[in-house]
Amino acid sequence: MAMHGGIDLGGTKIQTVIVDEDHSVLGSARRPTPTSGGPADVAAEMEAALRDAAKAAELEPETLGGVGVGSPGTIDGGNVTSARNLPDWEGSFALAPTLEDGLGCKVRLGNDVQVATDAEFKLGAGRLYSSLLGVFWGTGVGGGLILDGKPWTGRGAAGEIGHIVVEIDGARCTCGRRGCMEAYAGRAAMEGHVSQLVEKGRKTDLFKLMQERDRTRLTSGIWARALDRGDKLAIHVLDRAVRALGAGIASAVNVLDVEGVIIGGGLGIRLGHPYAKRISEAMQPHLFADFRPPHVHVAALGDLGGAIGAALLVEDDRAAAATA
Repeated sequence: MAMHGGIDLGGTKIQTVIVDEDHSVLGSARRPTPTSGGPADVAAEMEAALRDAAKAAELEPETLGGVGVGSPGTIDGGNVTSARNLPDWEGSFALAPTLEDGLGCKVRLGNDVQVATDAEFKLGAGRLYSSLLGVFWGTGVGGGLILDGKPWTGRGAAGEIGHIVVEIDGARCTCGRRGCMEAYAGRAAMEGHVSQLVEKGRKTDLFKLMQERDRTRLTSGIWARALDRGDKLAIHVLDRAVRALGAGIASAVNVLDVEGVIIGGGLGIRLGHPYAKRISEAMQPHLFADFRPPHVHVAALGDLGGAIGAALLVEDDRAAAATA
């Protein structure tokens, strides 16, 4: 039985899995994404996380049929360029060859959000639909597309829903432009906005919770705890994010008219169904075909969806080779 590895490289965490041919998870592991260093340091942590998962599955990485990686940034063969949510990753880095040398098996790269969307389409909440928009709400806001039952990547940059403009000349985004949805809803941008408001005298327990949990960033779990405490500033910033998500997702739906929308990512999964419902309601005023809104679901595969989707990259490669 062929077994594959999957690595989901995120802005705050590296999630890894080992799966069998039935997509059952035999082992999994998670490590924090480095906040300093550079691409080589991130790659070393990815290798270590995959080895942790392999150990949990009681096997060696060298015995795997391959490892798939879902990565942010621009994918060009085995290289990743401009993964801006990762430390000092503005240029191009040969991620696949580096991991192949370390793990001793074939490595295939894909866009992190697209592979997670593919996994939901094949195995999760998107199985009922032939057209699907995945929206992964975490450090940034990424999108993946399934159109007519097939992934759609355009010329390599399709699905960048976080950079739909929701306000002309609005807040500065990490991409350098203004008014992007990610500038309001991305976890990193939300943290920056909170810092600015605190400097102006607003009160919040968010940073106190960050210190109590020994974190260096306002993670999804910290936002959830602040909500549980009724933190007014956290509520305000999340309300602002939901409004942006509603406008941006509805704009994409107006163009594509997809049947379903899947909400995933660290914040999307942690805040769950209540916030998916709020996003659906925030979309409604902006939908052209408001009499027929898409169904909105939380990603069914949870935190492991991106890593499972990455592992599917290797399975798809084998299937294509078998039919060639």
